[in-house]
Amino acid sequence: MTTEQRRILVIGIGAGDPDHLTLGAVKAIRRADVFFIVGKGPDKSALTDLRHRMLAEHAQAGHRVVEVADPDRDRRPMDRSDYTSAVHDWRTRRADIFERLIREEMTAGETGAFLVWGDPSLYDSTLGSLTTIEERGTVAFSVDVVPGISSVSSLAARHRIPLNQVGRPVHITPARRLSDVGRNDDGDIVVMLDAHESFTGFEGADVWIYWGAYLGTPDELLVAGPLREVSDRIRQLRAEARARHGWIMDTYLLRIPEPDAEHP
Repeated sequence: MTTEQRRILVIGIGAGDPDHLTLGAVKAIRRADVFFIVGKGPDKSALTDLRHRMLAEHAQAGHRVVEVADPDRDRRPMDRSDYTSAVHDWRTRRADIFERLIREEMTAGETGAFLVWGDPSLYDSTLGSLTTIEERGTVAFSVDVVPGISSVSSLAARHRIPLNQVGRPVHITPARRLSDVGRNDDGDIVVMLDAHESFTGFEGADVWIYWGAYLGTPDELLVAGPLREVSDRIRQLRAEARARHGWIMDTYLLRIPEPDAEHP
């Protein structure tokens, strides 16, 4: 009877461009016996389709694919405490699903993989859910993480800008915390997970925004300019894109330029 441990690979696959798979990600995909794809419903089937295309090109012959539905999460407006509780509940239910997959869809010594959008370390719950399972001690497995090109890196590349200004920090925040970060003269702000166009409440005549949606995909949208001049254009594009696709995934950088700074 073998006691060899199961292995889990958490592979960052980039923000949408299949060419953004790193060599490390391709090698990791080739090592896996079974892939767990977490679907987010028919409206976001493009995200699942991309994963299948990557596997068709890079996975070893005979690999298995197991698809599961992502559990619903309460997305109503709520205060920080209730939001934290809602996310914790969602992650726990995700952990329940992942635990079942590891136990029932893998045999001892096999390697399973989760293909994670962007980079697994940046606003993704996969590692948190796997940690919850490890803490339960109900099934033994090891975890290896393969970093990916994040939407933040893709945003900067597509706008041909550095993320930081000379000697100044960069703040990365979910949109719900943008008002807490506020106008920070000591650095720039990268905003993610913005469902409510929080940039419209950011004040300052000198603030620039570098915005991007569906980065790396054929549907990519980019806007850059003084926030007060392009804000309405971004809102229009978001509304049109959401109506067309049923969902939108975007991120942006808010920048207070250094004196005499030039913009692309």
